Amino acid sequence: MIHTIDLNCDMGESFGTWQLGHDDALLDLVTSANIACGFHAGDPATMERTVKAALAKGVAIGAHPSLPDLQGFGRRAMAISPSEAYGLVLYQVGALSAFVHASGGRLHHVKPHGALYNMAAQDAPLAEAIARAVRDFDADLILMGLSGSELLKAGENLGLGCASEVFADRGYETDGSLTPRNLPGAMIDDEDMAIARVVRMIREGLVQTRTGQNVRLKADTVCIHGDQPKAFAFAQRLREVLSKEGIAVKANRVK
Repeated sequence: MIHTIDLNCDMGESFGTWQLGHDDALLDLVTSANIACGFHAGDPATMERTVKAALAKGVAIGAHPSLPDLQGFGRRAMAISPSEAYGLVLYQVGALSAFVHASGGRLHHVKPHGALYNMAAQDAPLAEAIARAVRDFDADLILMGLSGSELLKAGENLGLGCASEVFADRGYETDGSLTPRNLPGAMIDDEDMAIARVVRMIREGLVQTRTGQNVRLKADTVCIHGDQPKAFAFAQRLREVLSKEGIAVKANRVK
């Protein structure tokens, strides 16, 4: 059986004079870029610069909308209504798409960020609102979300192309959700373990939870956190291992 996987990375998260990540280097290794839209990180200049860099390297571009939380980097949950979520996502996707269009490219996908991503994984009405915003903007966009999540169910119900995302460096719970960052085992710091988990998720569709159980999932795309200090070295090694395992790396296809 031939296996393929998309490698996506959150980037464009610098802001003003504050710099975060190694975007230019990572663009040589990943196949999809999720670019911050200004609500949790990023600004117009950073958005434009990152879009142009991704286009120059042939990397698929996605919008990375967030809750309006610069101080908390979009990782703090907020009580928002589905209608508010719809507007937040539509606004940010439109902003990022404007830069892509102006540079002669086409937006490829949408992946919510941080707390919005995790909330939409479990909250069906919120997930439906986000998926509807994506569909109403462009029904040909791919919606990227946690494997098995309410977000992907909503996207599929609305006829969107969906990509099931898995995480190399995050712990999993028995319900398939990510381990909250305030709990032990939330982050996988052992590089060998993280890479072995990726290969198993792709080949077997299984991941071991922090309590030792195996849960089934679907792996269309693997997230690499661009804000981690060792992100480039990890991505480089992951590409090498995937190549040795005969796993092709390429972006998911738009409908």
